[in-house]
Amino acid sequence: MGRKGVCCCCAALRPRYKRLVDNIFPEDPKDGLVKADMEKLTFYAVSAPEKLDRIGAYLAERLSRDVVRHRYGYVLIAMEALDQLLMACHSQSIKPFVESFLHMVAKLLESGEPKLQVLGTNSFVKFANIEEDTPSYHRRYDFFVSRFSAMCHSCDHDPEIQKEIRIAGIRGIQGVVRKTVNDELRATIWEPQHMDKIVPSLLFNMQKIEDVDRTGLPSSPTGGEKEENPALLAENCFRELLGRATYGIMNNAVRPVFAHLDHHKLWDPNEFAVSCFKIIMYSIQAQYSHHVIQEILRHLDVCKRDSPRVRAGIIQVLLEAVAIAAKGSIGPAVLEVFNTLLKHLRISVDFELGDRRSSAGSATFSTASKESDERIVQNAIIQTIGFFGSNLPDYQRSEIMMFIMGKVPVFGSTSQSLDTSHLGDLGTRRIQIMLLRSLLMVTSGYKATTITNALPAPFLDPLLSPSLMEDSELRQLVLEILHNLIDRHDNRAKLRGIRIIPDVSDLKIKRDKISRQDVSFMKKHGQQLYRHIYLGCKEEDNVQKNFELLYTSLALTTIELANEEVVIDLIRLAIALQDIAIINEDNLPMFNRCGVMALVAAYLNFLSQMIAVPAFCQHVSKVIETRSLEAPYFLPETIFKDKCNLPISLEKHEKNLFFLTNKIAESLGGSGYSVERLSVPYVPQVTDEDRLSRRKSIVDTVSIQVDILPGNNTEDKVNNTEEITFEALKKAIDNNGLEEQEKEKRRLVIEKFQKAPFEEIAAQCETKANLLHDRLAQILELTIRPPPSPSGTMTVTAGHAHYQSVPVYEMKFPDLF
Repeated sequence: MGRKGVCCCCAALRPRYKRLVDNIFPEDPKDGLVKADMEKLTFYAVSAPEKLDRIGAYLAERLSRDVVRHRYGYVLIAMEALDQLLMACHSQSIKPFVESFLHMVAKLLESGEPKLQVLGTNSFVKFANIEEDTPSYHRRYDFFVSRFSAMCHSCDHDPEIQKEIRIAGIRGIQGVVRKTVNDELRATIWEPQHMDKIVPSLLFNMQKIEDVDRTGLPSSPTGGEKEENPALLAENCFRELLGRATYGIMNNAVRPVFAHLDHHKLWDPNEFAVSCFKIIMYSIQAQYSHHVIQEILRHLDVCKRDSPRVRAGIIQVLLEAVAIAAKGSIGPAVLEVFNTLLKHLRISVDFELGDRRSSAGSATFSTASKESDERIVQNAIIQTIGFFGSNLPDYQRSEIMMFIMGKVPVFGSTSQSLDTSHLGDLGTRRIQIMLLRSLLMVTSGYKATTITNALPAPFLDPLLSPSLMEDSELRQLVLEILHNLIDRHDNRAKLRGIRIIPDVSDLKIKRDKISRQDVSFMKKHGQQLYRHIYLGCKEEDNVQKNFELLYTSLALTTIELANEEVVIDLIRLAIALQDIAIINEDNLPMFNRCGVMALVAAYLNFLSQMIAVPAFCQHVSKVIETRSLEAPYFLPETIFKDKCNLPISLEKHEKNLFFLTNKIAESLGGSGYSVERLSVPYVPQVTDEDRLSRRKSIVDTVSIQVDILPGNNTEDKVNNTEEITFEALKKAIDNNGLEEQEKEKRRLVIEKFQKAPFEEIAAQCETKANLLHDRLAQILELTIRPPPSPSGTMTVTAGHAHYQSVPVYEMKFPDLF
């Protein structure tokens, strides 16, 4: 009798390949594969490759019979033989043998026995590592993808068996990926029906990771850990899968991630979602990063009506993805990112206000919670915009700054800004604040070579418009953005806080020589900057931070952009600000008036030390010293204290408490400065921004000094020059109110002032001032007789300082201008 009870005669009649196959099986399966006979079988298969398909079919037949009969010992021997034949044979005839082999692996995977499933998986992995000489144009792995994915979700009651099957499933998927990617028909594995099974299976096992660092960076587990931990093995397989993805198939691998996170509600909390996308961004090729970002944006659009925390979780994932993508190639998705985020910012504000309107009169906890959640969404959007923008190259950052600024809604404007018509004033204000906060983050750290690059005209005009709005927070944001763009030498931190600096040299201010481009910028746009600082000081809702930011604006302008001409303009502006507080045409609160006085003191102290003119420094120091003794509320260290005693009135203060134009002109003139323009009072230009920003009419804010200015036509000079009499002067000084005729005259003068060139206005102003001086001297010489009674007093604004009420005959008119 032959082996396994087959008679010798029958055995001799069987085909040789069958006899060789039968001989590798021992009587007792515990003895294992008969190695000597296996070598004979291998030699035969290599010598007669046309017999491979028959050998494979017969081995498959025996293995199927043994599986059904639960003779698992012989099953192990058959699979070992198949593995060795696969490793040894690489001829053209191996294709049919591979089909038999895969059929047997499928049989093992279909069985309910865990050991057989693991055995089949191990054999498939060995097969996957074999490089075939020729591609297979008909072989498909659909069954193996489905079966291995199912094994990844094993829920066996025995934890050890469950873990073993899951590891086998993950390794099987890894084998399928390796085999198909190396095949010319590799595109089949990237089809959505396969990715929808593979990716969730890997993510399901990655969720089970415990006490493992989740930085998204590739981990380096030891061999034992890699085999024993399904989570680590799944992560490595996921990285390998993404690393092999190419341009056209990247989205197929990423989209199932969103489906898995949605299905398992993993956006809130989103720790796992963040770790997943970190892995994705670090695993894919850098030039494909924008594909992932686009998919996150698309999913954000799909989930725009989900809960705020879900949307916030998606935006946080976007932030992490952008943080990694910004280090490489971001691609064409830049504007799409910002446009989508700004759209969702508006949607979030709409939801927040909608919840507030629907619950008007019944403030419930749920509504307050929703509003708080929407704020989380908005902050996440702003943080993402800022981080993305701050990591862009300068040329792209400039475009984004223009893009965001174009979205800021301005009252009365019909530009391309976000549609906020249905949000009302409150919603529009919220959008304005959110967008400006975004812009503030984008401009952080921006260093332009010239100020023209940082503040081009199309950007400067819309940026300064919100600085005229009657909202202190908006004005603060605009000034902070302006500081980011002007401060090219990081001096702002040294200027933080408004104060009298004893020695400016201790600050170690960094500055360069003013370039031609910067000089040209100040000639074109300097008046815009002065105007917005001037009008910003006149707002009633200013708080300490507003004054601090206005002071910093003046100081940075001095450091970065000031030549001799700009210094004179800044001094004129400072004296005009002082007049705001003294004359108080806008009926500002006493705190604001003292705050402006403190601002002027702090700035002139800084400016005088920066230009280092001894006489100028001496005058400024003397005024500050006098204030510290007689009027400490005119200094920032006092007025901005929590408990500061404010004066009842500023009418009786001596002129030695004020900075005087004639003193400043005298001190600067002696040092070679051209001080003729100091005699021209600063008056802000009038633009359409006042109307667009809903600010009170500029007619009510311009100083009364405008009245002394003629029109912009030489022919109108004679017509607009009235004869000044004592009665006319007395009527002009009278503060009881203006007649309709005077209001109309003021309107006409301001309209001419708006259109006339600055040089012409300055020349005409000087002529008018000289004429007024001469006429007043004539009137006093003709009308003043013996000293009048003490009650005959009047108040005059002279030298840009508010003089105390004095008898008429004691006035010093030569110091008037």
